[in-house]
Amino acid sequence: MDIVTFLPQSGSLFMTILAFVVALSVIVAVHEYGHYIVGRWSGIKAEVFSLGFGPVLLARTDRHGTRWQVAALPFGGYVKFLGDSDAASGKDAAAMKAMPEARLRQTMHGAPLWARTATVAAGPLFNFALSILIFTAVLMSGGKPAEPLTVGALKPLPVEGVTLRPGDEILSVAGLPIPDSDAEDRYDAFLDALPAAPLLDYEVRRDGQRMVVQGPPLMPPLVGGLSPQSAAFDAGLAAGDVITAVNGRPVHAFSELKEIVEGSDGAPLSLTVWRDGEELALTLVPRRTDEPQPEGGFRTEWRIGIAGGMAFEPATVALGPLEAIGEAFVQTGDIVTGSLSGLYHMVTGAISTCNMSGPIGIAEVSGAMASQGAQSFVWFIAVLSTAVGMLNLFPVPVLDGGHLLFYAYEAVSGRPPSERALRAMMTLGLTVILSLMLFALFNDIFCP
Repeated sequence: MDIVTFLPQSGSLFMTILAFVVALSVIVAVHEYGHYIVGRWSGIKAEVFSLGFGPVLLARTDRHGTRWQVAALPFGGYVKFLGDSDAASGKDAAAMKAMPEARLRQTMHGAPLWARTATVAAGPLFNFALSILIFTAVLMSGGKPAEPLTVGALKPLPVEGVTLRPGDEILSVAGLPIPDSDAEDRYDAFLDALPAAPLLDYEVRRDGQRMVVQGPPLMPPLVGGLSPQSAAFDAGLAAGDVITAVNGRPVHAFSELKEIVEGSDGAPLSLTVWRDGEELALTLVPRRTDEPQPEGGFRTEWRIGIAGGMAFEPATVALGPLEAIGEAFVQTGDIVTGSLSGLYHMVTGAISTCNMSGPIGIAEVSGAMASQGAQSFVWFIAVLSTAVGMLNLFPVPVLDGGHLLFYAYEAVSGRPPSERALRAMMTLGLTVILSLMLFALFNDIFCP
């Protein structure tokens, strides 16, 4: 991708920037509030809570003496505690030297080890908490498919002769019984075994009676969702589109489309697309994608960047709070383990380093997710919040994880690292972070 192709890709440069700023501001505000509130609870005084850097646009001072401000550059934020020399929590040795003992206790550098540790760790933990809260809310609002699988609302499809109706409880499709949705392996095998045809026999229970009706393939070649920075997104495909033919070959099921894309070897594909009763002709080129595998590791496949969807919206039942929270924890854990696995495989050379995105790539994804609706955008904020929390825990000086590493050293040795060692390690850490940022920006501009 280069700068020129980036501009029209999200539809609107202004909306892309706005979505990026909103997502980043929410995540940064939650992260810094974690530092602030736990620091306050621990007896450490915050002098400034800033959302953004640079010239101050708005500011007010609360009854605790903390100045809350919004600055002109909305690409981060910080909390400046008493005794800090700057936004990076450097030690103001001269000011602290003149402080009485009680005042020193209110500084980050003079507080007990437990208070400093809790305050620093709170930022990433609040990011994880935000993710879990969002995932829980989305899961509870969406519910889960009813058992047995029941038709909620049929989706618009270019198929005639459908007698399947909302409210039908599906017992089998093409003679194959519906497995439990929890049995992923059996469910995947069931989908693979379904024939690809314009219409299939559905055995259903309707008004208490069993009957056989006609319905479209359970998983038609329908665009259920789009991945940002994908071939499908760039080509102009939209959620709800139905791909009826590839290179002139009719396709009736998503499995057929997947097979063609995976066997394309990167050759251009000419798509016939049905959208709102009209046919469109689009051309796209599949891209190599490194995909995490359930058993660990990655596998490289040709992909166009669309997710499939069923021919109908399944009827749902409410998800209880405890079940939703449990799923939210699993989702957050999966993001962390998947990200760490991706980083490891990039370092070892198993997958391309182009999988690492910088600010341009993240901004593009922000705009793309916002264009797909509020729920997609909020879900993206949760994913990004988890990633920010995880990255901040890396044991790199200048990051929260680096400070926690210093505190661990102090807990073991009984004294903090020397000022000279701290300065050297902070300089090294800053160099590493800036180098990674430049590398990620290079990827944004030059990776395909």
